[in-house]
Amino acid sequence: MAEQTAVIPANKENVVIQAGACSVSVLPEFGGKIASIKLNGHELLQAPLAPVASRSHDMPFDAGDASGWDECLPSVAACTITTANGHAAIPDHGDLWRVHWREINSDASDTSIQLRARCFSLPLELNRRLALSELRGGYRLSLNYKLTNIGDNPVPWSWAAHPLFTAAPGDRILLPSSIKSLRVEGSGGDRLGKNGETTTWPIAKLSSGGTADLSAAQAPDSGIGDKLFAGPLAPHENWCALERPSAGVRIRFQFNPAENPYLGLWICYGGWPERPGPRQTCVALEPATAPVDSLALTGSWSRILDPGRSANWKLHVDLELL
Repeated sequence: MAEQTAVIPANKENVVIQAGACSVSVLPEFGGKIASIKLNGHELLQAPLAPVASRSHDMPFDAGDASGWDECLPSVAACTITTANGHAAIPDHGDLWRVHWREINSDASDTSIQLRARCFSLPLELNRRLALSELRGGYRLSLNYKLTNIGDNPVPWSWAAHPLFTAAPGDRILLPSSIKSLRVEGSGGDRLGKNGETTTWPIAKLSSGGTADLSAAQAPDSGIGDKLFAGPLAPHENWCALERPSAGVRIRFQFNPAENPYLGLWICYGGWPERPGPRQTCVALEPATAPVDSLALTGSWSRILDPGRSANWKLHVDLELL
């Protein structure tokens, strides 16, 4: 499989942080997108399906480049909710991938960047600091988040990381051994079942008969597109990883289940978008606040942020050299 290359728009603002043989490129103008994570010449993120360009407030996610790493806030799925200020329509994959993020220069350096962005559907502001460091045997990308309610009334919210890592046959998804089942949010052709049903991990029964090893990446023409959730997670279930022997790296996420009790898993091997043109071949490991994509679906996981209050969380992405 040919190596994918992230395409950063010419003559557009971008920021690169670097440590040793690892570099991270960020596009503040385009949703604060992490457009590239490159290690020893290997691009680790999904390449754009279309040119990176300006986004409207209501365009679907598949009408854009659908690449790299975005932040889904205040919902992953498009939905309408009722708040103290009336109805709020939240677009596909949330607000923040659509807006210009502002760089905060107070701690600017060659190895870190801090950005801030405001939602438009709800009065929420997200501050995200990225820091890249070299570790023994690899590199660490640290992400620190601060979400603030800048409005006058309590606001519901949910968040999920949306890092699309390119994948190829021979790659493997690793989860804690105690995780035995996953909730199906969506599965192309209902191959793993319908929304709300449960499938087993890592060997799943297919609706059509037979089984599939969900931990093993498949060929890009497999037509697979599945969104799954694990959780609520136990304290020791605080990690997940994508092992990529072809790139000589294990991409390991570490996070706090007390902050993000769920893990979304998007596995796509040519199954999305469902239209003519290029399709994703990627795995997304998505620490999340909720086990569903829609903020309109409420439960024990639902979160409310009071006026002037903030919520903080963090995660680490370790690039462990194989």
